Amino acid sequence: MKKPITVAITGASGNIGYAIVFRIAAGDLFGPDQPVNLHLIEIEPALLALRGVEMELRDCAFPTMNNLVATSDLAEGFSDADCVFLIGSRPRSKGMERSDLLSVNGVIFKQMGKNISDHASKDVKVLVVGNPANTNALITLHNGPNLQAHQVTSMMRLDQNRAVNTLAEKTRVHSSAIKNVIVWGNHSNTQYPDINYCRINNAAAFDVVNIDWYKEIFIDSVRKRGAKIIEIRGLSSAASAASAAIDHMRDWALGVRDNDWVSMGIYSTGSYNITEGLIFSVPVFADEAKVSIIDDLELNEFSQEMIKQSEQELLAERDLVREYLP
Repeated sequence: MKKPITVAITGASGNIGYAIVFRIAAGDLFGPDQPVNLHLIEIEPALLALRGVEMELRDCAFPTMNNLVATSDLAEGFSDADCVFLIGSRPRSKGMERSDLLSVNGVIFKQMGKNISDHASKDVKVLVVGNPANTNALITLHNGPNLQAHQVTSMMRLDQNRAVNTLAEKTRVHSSAIKNVIVWGNHSNTQYPDINYCRINNAAAFDVVNIDWYKEIFIDSVRKRGAKIIEIRGLSSAASAASAAIDHMRDWALGVRDNDWVSMGIYSTGSYNITEGLIFSVPVFADEAKVSIIDDLELNEFSQEMIKQSEQELLAERDLVREYLP
């Protein structure tokens, strides 16, 4: 039997948490022969709901689920964690300013960073899903003195998956025929879905789709997909977000399949003239747990302008949470 991998998940009884825990327990993250220990973490008011999730998980009797902990204690929840999904965050309520949202989450993710740093595995991989994910990831990193910059990422895979699906529907091909889609920047309406290097059935994307459709319809469609789902369903994306989080962590831990590029919010070191120190989504390749930036792409004027808009938004967010960035 392989040594179990310990996976900690915050917000584990919420919509995304509920959608992800059963898939991880069933082997969808690390494979059907890899046992996992699940550490489910919730705030105290949600512990009763978490108890229900725990009961259901135990009733599934998954062969890959080795051990299960359900707790509101961060030290216990992050103890020896190899992978962490930070899903729980304060959502924006009616009348709340973005600065207020950032401040409230600053308190939460400051605690997360400290406790992961103190109690998780020294090689832990931390994926921030809870929004505003990029800046929450930055706060987590800054408050984890034992965490290295490469150990904390934010999720942009949902945006990439949405971009791939939008192209697949437009061109009537299977999603697996679409490669090298990039989503730059922030997980917000300033993100930049980029298909300049995309291949569709090995053809250049702009040999298959019209550039006017790309600029006038595609970009906004990807940016506003989440809002459209809320409008139609009455609830925000949960299963698709959970699936994207699994995609992100699996590629990070095991390597990208089919030599594809993936988009991850990672700590900027100045590539593409992006301000150093932001958590910014760029194209990466992952191989055997090492993430490498694809840093030799030529960017046209339009791409540079789009990327700059997202950078400016993230700089403004960083300025609003300065007090949480020791």
